[in-house]
Amino acid sequence: MHIWVDADACPGVIKEILFRAALRWRRQVTLVANQMLRTPPSPLIRAIQVPSGFDVADAYIEKHVSHGDLVITGDIPLAALVLAKGALALSPRGERYSADTISERLSMRDMMDELRSAGIDTGGPSVFSQADRRTFANALDQLLQKAGRQPSRPE
Repeated sequence: MHIWVDADACPGVIKEILFRAALRWRRQVTLVANQMLRTPPSPLIRAIQVPSGFDVADAYIEKHVSHGDLVITGDIPLAALVLAKGALALSPRGERYSADTISERLSMRDMMDELRSAGIDTGGPSVFSQADRRTFANALDQLLQKAGRQPSRPE
């Protein structure tokens, strides 16, 4: 299982959790963004810088993701695309997207976009919290456990 990260809007604390998970579970983690990203020195962790532009990072991930990979994204349309390719998708807040719920999520997203376009203040996402961080870490750990391989032991 390769872990792909839609890294432009991914909170730094989530990236740190992913870096530790890559080392612990011996999994490849690739961050994709339209800006330079710093990553710890490891053959398991890399960052890909794509050109600036609307959904360029999403298109890169969609092109390279494989069945069984995991994509970390808050982008509902990207989650739908990778689910259709047989990959798993998890939000930075620890919500697992699924084939059963993605169409409802897309509809809600589209409705909120229409409301914002009409000038209605829909608010924004809540502040990223410690609970969100824990929820993500637990969800990631569960997915990695299901995928197999035991974590490496600290030395």
